[in-house]
Amino acid sequence: MSQPSSSRGDQWTFLTNHARVLIALARDSEARGRDVADAIGITERAVQLIVADLEAAGYLTRERIGRRNHYTIDPTVALRHPNEADHPVGDLLATFLHREDAPTPDPEHAAP
Repeated sequence: MSQPSSSRGDQWTFLTNHARVLIALARDSEARGRDVADAIGITERAVQLIVADLEAAGYLTRERIGRRNHYTIDPTVALRHPNEADHPVGDLLATFLHREDAPTPDPEHAAP
């Protein structure tokens, strides 16, 4: 059996930074990019790019309230990989959040 290379064997993780950012924003819908970056160990610029990706894909919306952004997650949007596309992102979030903290579908966006 092969062993992982010592140069990268300890560095991979199961979740992408996109998933980590989404989970962080699900926990605190008014978190600052700097705070999300610090919490997950990436740059603030990387958080900004990921939030833009998530917003463009329909996973979240951003609303400016005063000097802060407020993020709303649509838990009904399907996961992106074809192997997981039959699961909504809300399933993933519910795994990492307490059930009562997980975002619930907006009646306007609920599947028929």
